Amino acid sequence: MTNKYMYFIANWKMYGGLNSLNSLHKVIKFFKTFKKNKQIKIIYCPPSILIRPMSKKLNKSNIEVGAQNCHENLSYGAFTGSINSIMLKSVGAKYVIIGHSENRQAGENDKLINLKIKSAIKSGLKVIFCIGETLKEKRKKITKQVLNKQIQLGLNNIRDKKKIIIAYEPVWSIGTGLIPGLNDLLDTVNFIKKKTSNFKVLYGGSVNPKNVHELKTISNIDGFLIGGASQDSKKFIDIIKKTYN
Repeated sequence: MTNKYMYFIANWKMYGGLNSLNSLHKVIKFFKTFKKNKQIKIIYCPPSILIRPMSKKLNKSNIEVGAQNCHENLSYGAFTGSINSIMLKSVGAKYVIIGHSENRQAGENDKLINLKIKSAIKSGLKVIFCIGETLKEKRKKITKQVLNKQIQLGLNNIRDKKKIIIAYEPVWSIGTGLIPGLNDLLDTVNFIKKKTSNFKVLYGGSVNPKNVHELKTISNIDGFLIGGASQDSKKFIDIIKKTYN
C-alpha cells in the first residue's frame, strides 16, 4: 500500500472560518519535507466561503483545494444559495465531493448526483464520488447491491471517467468511531474496483490516527477521505505519517 500514490482528502464539512486557515502552516511545512520520497496528494475541501482564501494560502505548496458539493446546473440562474461547478473552479477549486451520504440523506438521489458529476467534469473539476450503505442495508447483507446501484446510476452515460475517484464511506461508520472489518473492507473495495474498471478507491468513515494502523493494511485502498480528524492539523499529519510507518 505504501508504494503507490495515496490520497489524503480533508472534508471540513460545515466547520471553519478565516482563522482556521492559520492551522494550514503546520501541514504545509510537513508536506514540504515529507513528500520528497512519497507519492502523496493532499486535498482540502473546506466550506465554499473558504475556497478562495485557502487556495491563496496553499499557493505553491502543491496541496490542492476542492469543494464539498455543487449545483447540477452549469448556467447561472435563480437558485438561491446554490453554487455551480463553474463558480467553484473560478475561485480555485480543482475537485468536488459529490454524493456524500449527508447530502443523500438530505434528499439527493442517484439521478441528481449523476447530473452533478456531469456538470463538474464539464467544468474541468475532478470528482470525489461518494458511495456507501446504511446500517440497515448492511444488516440485510445487501451492501454490494446498494453500491452497484449507486455506481451504475451515478456514473450513467459518463465517458470521461479518468476524472473520477471513488470514496467508499459506509453511512453507519461516519462519525461513529466504527470501521468495517478488514476482510469485509478488502472484499468491498475489490468489488468497487471491479465494477468501475479499477478506479482509484478511497476509504472514508471515522478515519483517525488510532485506526489508520489497521486501515493501511488494506492493500487495495488508494487513500482516505477524512472528516473530523482533518480539522486538526496534528491529527491529520499523524494519519499521513502512520499510513507510511
